[in-house]
Amino acid sequence: MDIRTHGKDFERACNEAKDKQGVRFGVAVIATSAYEFQPEEYCFGKDARIITALGLDKKFMQSDPSLKNINSAVFIQCVGSRDKQRPYCSRVCCTHTMESAIHLKQINPEIKVYVFYRDIRTYGEHEYLYKKAREKDIIFIRYTIDNKPEVIIKDGGLFIKATDPIIGLDIEIEADMLTLATAIVPYKDEKLARFFKIPVNDDGFFMEKHAKLGPSDFATDGVFLCGLAHYPKPVDEAIIQGRAAASRATTLLAQQIINTSGNVSYVNTAMCTGCGVCAAICPFSAASIIKEGPFAGKSEINPVLCKGCGLCASSCRSGAICLKGFETEQLMAMINEI
Repeated sequence: MDIRTHGKDFERACNEAKDKQGVRFGVAVIATSAYEFQPEEYCFGKDARIITALGLDKKFMQSDPSLKNINSAVFIQCVGSRDKQRPYCSRVCCTHTMESAIHLKQINPEIKVYVFYRDIRTYGEHEYLYKKAREKDIIFIRYTIDNKPEVIIKDGGLFIKATDPIIGLDIEIEADMLTLATAIVPYKDEKLARFFKIPVNDDGFFMEKHAKLGPSDFATDGVFLCGLAHYPKPVDEAIIQGRAAASRATTLLAQQIINTSGNVSYVNTAMCTGCGVCAAICPFSAASIIKEGPFAGKSEINPVLCKGCGLCASSCRSGAICLKGFETEQLMAMINEI
């Protein structure tokens, strides 16, 4: 069965495939993306003038004529990120705000733009955007997590109150539009992680095999990673990682013969009781239970996926699994020789 699915659709696809003897695939690319955090603070959802960064993007794409009538626009950074619930930085927010603020200035050069930030993280060449924003008289006001800006809706007006750390005084800005730079949130699909036996970090993003040596690979062979499922990243980085994942997948599929290590586990089906412990603990998805045939209910080891860690052999209750090169007779012979 060929499955090209996204995020939560994977479970539906698996359910549809149950009557087709399971899901069979050569390689899998985990590209489940992420979603925009919907905040409850800053009066979001209570006033149409309060939108998220994606909401502002939509106005840009539709050439919303109301943008030309805005006299004052405010951005608030780090909404829902870099806090106790989501301690990570969403990485794209600062650069995105610089681009949006500059675009507003291009639409209406007379507009006043204010950016409330905790730290500006326009890394790399994106620093030029920050410099350009400063040159266009966009005003940056810093705040701390313990002293966030306050949004007030009164008498039909939208006001943002905060403390300016430069002058040391409280300020109040009346805005025609407030844009919230919200966090990028992973789907935290634990069922998908268990199915492919791939790790998830504390923030809910999937973890690669190695940050430098395997940025698009998992420890489980044949499963690759790209995009926001990995961590928050801009589009250009996501595209590069997607190409890397596709290249790694193509390299594997193009091989007629796959060479593996000889130190792999195998099952003595006569002794196997089909308890399923090996399939449950194998970190590489090499162990499974045979569904059909004369050995149905017994365990089997896929030698292509097996890494020879010996976890299944040491955990087998009936002693049915052995690791080639480290069988009982071989180990005893080495001990006797010593």
